[in-house]
Amino acid sequence: MAAGDRYGFTFIRTELEDDDVLLVTLDRPERRNAITPEMHDELAPLFQRIAHDREVRVVILTGAGDKAFCAGADFGGMSDNIGSYEDGFPELMLGSAALVRAQLAIPQPMIAAINGDAIGLGATMALFCDIPLMASEARLADPHVNAGLVAGDGGAILWPMLMGLNRGKEFLLTGDLMGSEEAERLGLVNHVYPRAQLLDEARTFARRLAAGPQVAIQFNKRLANAELVERVNRVIDASLAMEAITFTTADHREAVRSFLEKRPPRFGG
Repeated sequence: MAAGDRYGFTFIRTELEDDDVLLVTLDRPERRNAITPEMHDELAPLFQRIAHDREVRVVILTGAGDKAFCAGADFGGMSDNIGSYEDGFPELMLGSAALVRAQLAIPQPMIAAINGDAIGLGATMALFCDIPLMASEARLADPHVNAGLVAGDGGAILWPMLMGLNRGKEFLLTGDLMGSEEAERLGLVNHVYPRAQLLDEARTFARRLAAGPQVAIQFNKRLANAELVERVNRVIDASLAMEAITFTTADHREAVRSFLEKRPPRFGG
């Protein structure tokens, strides 16, 4: 745990800055802040701690380093799991659902400072924030489909909701990367800044919110999120169950092998 770290997690740094702004940094820069199972286990407890921390007025979520906000799941580790899903992979229905619900249960406004690529679960966490700000050099994508998987951890809920049904489906079905200009145009992020300015802009916005009337701000967030929370509650269990099914498919096994062998996948369905 680094000096001054508020919560003491291993892979996530937390620092309460001036004006009661909590800076949360996903901290595996050597792996583009990709999420291992151990890091995943820290996320829901992190969000729960924030929700109950009365000294925190606003949260900024960002990634360590310049390469990525969060590259999603640490794909290299998936090879260890091939053939190990005889129990149906129930952890998806527990830990992954808890993560989404814990983030949405945070009453304080959350600002995403998307300093680099936000991929898969990384994009989902960024877009579940209330005010996403994006570096001009960064990109967004939910490429679950390229791994032969369903975007079960929230992507299938968020993308169509934020930019319209058919546009959302296009990105879910292709897994294509989206640049910052397109992300702003389609309404996925609120503002785009050069990377060198991004965190300062996020802090300026956070301090403005922290100086505002907290009850009204938190209640406005709660009301605005009502439809999103309802949609999550209606869809998340089914989407995670479908993702669990796709973890057992030949196409997913081929995606992992092709990734490790550095060749294009040959999907056969």
